[in-house]
Amino acid sequence: MTTEAPQTELDDIREALHEVMDPELGVNIVDLGLLYGMHYAEDGALILDMTLTTAACPLTDMIEEQIGNEIGTMVDEWRLNWVWMPPWGPEKITDDGREQMRALGFNI
Repeated sequence: MTTEAPQTELDDIREALHEVMDPELGVNIVDLGLLYGMHYAEDGALILDMTLTTAACPLTDMIEEQIGNEIGTMVDEWRLNWVWMPPWGPEKITDDGREQMRALGFNI
């Protein structure tokens, strides 16, 4: 079971997560479509439902460290919940993410 959080708090956290960059693509995890959702568990920990562009990504520790740097002072406790279904695909990239990728030379 999960508990509800004020939407403004979740919006602030989502905004902070825009600073977390995918180390390989150079686009933030929100606009890349890697953040599937956020909620609070019964124990009060913020749960981030996330995926990766590939399950074999070797840089999960780096992403997790960046997340901690951005939201560690905003919440007392947080955890990542890696989600593989539905799988990530380029259709999950936001319009802002597409612009960022084009600026980096990706044809998307």
